[in-house]
Amino acid sequence: MTKAVQKITLSPSRDIPFNKLVLSQSNVRRVKAGVSIEQLAESIAQRTLLQSLSVRAVVDADGNETGMFEVPAGGRRYRALELLVKQRRMSKTQAVPCVVREGGIAEDDSVAENDERVGLHPLDQFRAFQTLRDLGMTEEDIAARHFVKPAIVKQRLRLASVSPKLHEVYAEDGMTLEQLMAFSVTADHARQDQVWENVSRSGYDEPYQIRRMLTEKTVPGSDRRAQYVGIDAYEQAGGPVLRDLFENDDGGWLQDVALLDRLVTEKLKSEAETIAAEGWKWISVAVDFPYGHTGGLRELEGKPVDVTVEEQATIDALNAEHDRLEAEYQDADELPDAVDQRLGEIEAALLAFEDRSVVYDPADIVRAGVFVSIDSEGRLSIDRGYVRPEDEAPVGDPEIGQGADTSSTGGQEVAASVPGAVISVAGGPTEAEEDDEDVTKPLPDRLLIELTAHRTLALRDALAENPAIAFQAVLHNFVLATYYRFASSGSCLEIGLRTPTFPVQAPGLRESESAKAVEARYESWKARLPQSENDLWDALTALDGCGQASLFAHCASFAVNALYEPANRYNQGRVSAHGVRTRLDQANILARAVGLDMVQAGWRPTVDNYLGRVTKPRILEAVREAKGEQAAQLIDHLKKTDMATEAERLLDGVGWLPEPLRLVDVTAAQEQDGEAGPLPEFLTDDDDRDSASDDDRPQLDAAE
Repeated sequence: MTKAVQKITLSPSRDIPFNKLVLSQSNVRRVKAGVSIEQLAESIAQRTLLQSLSVRAVVDADGNETGMFEVPAGGRRYRALELLVKQRRMSKTQAVPCVVREGGIAEDDSVAENDERVGLHPLDQFRAFQTLRDLGMTEEDIAARHFVKPAIVKQRLRLASVSPKLHEVYAEDGMTLEQLMAFSVTADHARQDQVWENVSRSGYDEPYQIRRMLTEKTVPGSDRRAQYVGIDAYEQAGGPVLRDLFENDDGGWLQDVALLDRLVTEKLKSEAETIAAEGWKWISVAVDFPYGHTGGLRELEGKPVDVTVEEQATIDALNAEHDRLEAEYQDADELPDAVDQRLGEIEAALLAFEDRSVVYDPADIVRAGVFVSIDSEGRLSIDRGYVRPEDEAPVGDPEIGQGADTSSTGGQEVAASVPGAVISVAGGPTEAEEDDEDVTKPLPDRLLIELTAHRTLALRDALAENPAIAFQAVLHNFVLATYYRFASSGSCLEIGLRTPTFPVQAPGLRESESAKAVEARYESWKARLPQSENDLWDALTALDGCGQASLFAHCASFAVNALYEPANRYNQGRVSAHGVRTRLDQANILARAVGLDMVQAGWRPTVDNYLGRVTKPRILEAVREAKGEQAAQLIDHLKKTDMATEAERLLDGVGWLPEPLRLVDVTAAQEQDGEAGPLPEFLTDDDDRDSASDDDRPQLDAAE
């Protein structure tokens, strides 16, 4: 026999005057942390009571109803109504919708009401806010009615604008809220879906990785170009900016790179035209000049502008105040904030006085030029007073060379506002040739030159720090030139202190640690040496042995040339017999002697300097060497751009170096190839010459 299903009977509802309600002691909510009665009262005032109270009749000792009702479930709503009554915004006899419970346990009702309450899924809230805005409410209105800050509303509306496909993934717990926040940095749904497909398969789906992939073709707001132009000016010119509402984005990411470059060029040209009024012969303009761009130019010795009486009085007053504050707080464990700030202001003001304008001889200005660029902080950089060799006046004819210059350092020439001055705007870097991404090829010549440029600069720095090795290296060069005449071109020290230039500019070379160290050492010695070369011998004599050795090593380091030189029809024979290979071998010997470590020198593989310049097999080979086969398999399915980006992250901090930057044991390599060292090779060349026929000798001499 089928058992009858018991029917459910719902508790009846009644409208009960508020003054007939009392808060029950059976309400289990005791802790009031995070409970805002004021916000709920405002919500009831705006929308009325959206949820009834659960009440029970109050009975006397005999079990008879007293006409009062207690509230075991809904205490927060009761207190909000009570607050409205106290504020005289609601009558105390206002009818309140209530569900009258009979039977059961009051405490059980209170626990159930709180435990069974389920908040909105975040995605539902994002979409709800979007609906409210679509219905005409402003972001400020939504924030006011839901008691949040407008910034919170902006964030939730931004999350609501993410691709619907990603919303579905998030709703099914396929991604975290932090990942969804990362995708909100761009409004391009197709790009969002594409990036999610890549990161979800590769496993590299951290929020920072997602943001980096979504902004890889933009310029960060911290870029020197963006800082120089100003993001406001860029936006006023119609440039779009990606913003991250959930992380500190340092001004966002500028999407229109061409517009940004145009604004930078126009602003720099405007500055150059103002400088041209000073009478310079030429002005070279670039966002950033390559390392060593002033090589071969004579720098004018300007005279700083004299300090006026008023300025000197200000300097004296600042120095006196600085000394007084330091003396007053010399025994204090910690300076008060106001005093510390004031000392900083004084030091900044004194430093500004030291950085004074320089006056040049008008006769020098008409044949000299200026470099105008942007420094690493995005500030205008003006470097005045450089004379090109072709502009030097012949002895006894100082007027020659004052005409208008028609030469250019590359790029377009723009007539300046002053006759005779030429403003040269350097062009952008050439694009690397496209190659077959799926074929392992030798490293491109340009990349080899760039990598060995970094190594050459680091080797110069290392050699300058090892005076004893520098002496030995120069001595080695002299011995080669004296006893092994065919090896004289094979040393990596180009004695005569001919400082080789870098034919191509490697990314980041100018800002590298080696470049900064070499420049700082150069300026330090420049300050110690006399102004006139006539006094140089006496100044060197006054140095002790250690000082002479350090200066010798410093000067010798500028002759280092460890650059790779691609073979061509002019150097083919020299390269194969006595040229580049021997020079690079000698560079390896020198690098081992000074203990050169390119990792310690600050080089690390990035998309710009290596990974984005080689084929996919090369990228995978690098990851495989550094992290193993499993790591390489994680990225082998990615496109080249994404693969290079992820490889940069994988190789960060592991100390991996491409072959041209590694420390090579030249002797072991030669023995492995069946060679006995450089001397037998040179003797073999001599023997070949002795055994050559007379008919062959002219060709051998020509080749030499």
